[in-house]
Amino acid sequence: MRWKLTLSYAGFLLVAGVLLLLVVWIFLLRYVPNVPINASDGFVPNRTDLQRAFFPAAAATLGFLLVVGLLGGWILAGRMLTPLQRITGAARRVAAGQLSHRIRMGGRADEIRELSDVFDTMLDRVEDHVAEQQRFAANASHELRTPLAISQAILEVAQSDPDRDLRGDVDRLHAVNARSIALTEALLLLSRAGNAPARTERTDLSLLTEDAVETLVPFADERGLRVTIDTADAPVIGDPVLLMQMASNLVHNAIVHNCPGYGSITVSTSSGGGVSRLTVENTGPVVSAEQAATLTEPFQRGSERTRGGDISRSRDVSRGGDVSRGGDHAGVGLGLAIVSTIVRTHGGSLTLTPLVGGGLRVAVVLPSSP
Repeated sequence: MRWKLTLSYAGFLLVAGVLLLLVVWIFLLRYVPNVPINASDGFVPNRTDLQRAFFPAAAATLGFLLVVGLLGGWILAGRMLTPLQRITGAARRVAAGQLSHRIRMGGRADEIRELSDVFDTMLDRVEDHVAEQQRFAANASHELRTPLAISQAILEVAQSDPDRDLRGDVDRLHAVNARSIALTEALLLLSRAGNAPARTERTDLSLLTEDAVETLVPFADERGLRVTIDTADAPVIGDPVLLMQMASNLVHNAIVHNCPGYGSITVSTSSGGGVSRLTVENTGPVVSAEQAATLTEPFQRGSERTRGGDISRSRDVSRGGDVSRGGDHAGVGLGLAIVSTIVRTHGGSLTLTPLVGGGLRVAVVLPSSP
């Protein structure tokens, strides 16, 4: 590319010189007569004399312009391409795995500086995404390993005692298997939610929310929770299946993390100002602002990270412990992570606000449909 720019600069300079000499020839020399000119005070050159003097000088001038164009073009092209070489070097280092490297181009704000800044911004996002994926993969592996370890422990205990009543072991294996299936389905849904919606259509968020509440009301009744719903039209454009899952996860999360026997849940939808809103508010344990900020990360349940249990815990389970560790419907720690991903892919925002005295308010804001 440097040679191309150098030849382009030199060629442009040479063409400009030729055009200038042609102007001199066409507009000046053609008016000089090509006959001997007699003058009383000495020799006066005619056109032939001027041509003999003009062409060698013109050739020397063009040669000089070519040399200057090549040298100057080489220097200028090198200075122009130096920032691009820095960007290329940064790209090579990133391709080698150094995602933390940045260009941080200085100088005046021009097109190359803008390219460098965009490249650095892209690297920031790539590094964050890779770190998030690595963290997610590690957590997912840990979570998926736990039910397998529990199943292995139960099978080992049953195998070591041929006279053991296997009905309890079968029930526990069924519970562990059900949790494994739920976790796998949640991981698949989270993966799907992270992509652009496969289909989008105009839908009313209030209707989806009402369906989600109606489905989960029996679950809330079992826990003695009072559910209040106040819905107004909230038109949005998106994938109805994912939006329905979003509403269901929010309501389910409000039921699970509540005060059994006397807690309450308030669900509302509204629209205005070009956006549609879904708000789910529930009573429950006290949540700090620091804890609320982490609840949308995968495998976060309540106030602490899920630990997934260990082998010794698994063997306790094989002797009759509770496989869910969090009671019934403890979840797999992906509910709000899925909600956050669905909201982000639909161009919205998710806000978690701890309530005074305990509980949480979750607000989803999505672009409203015309």
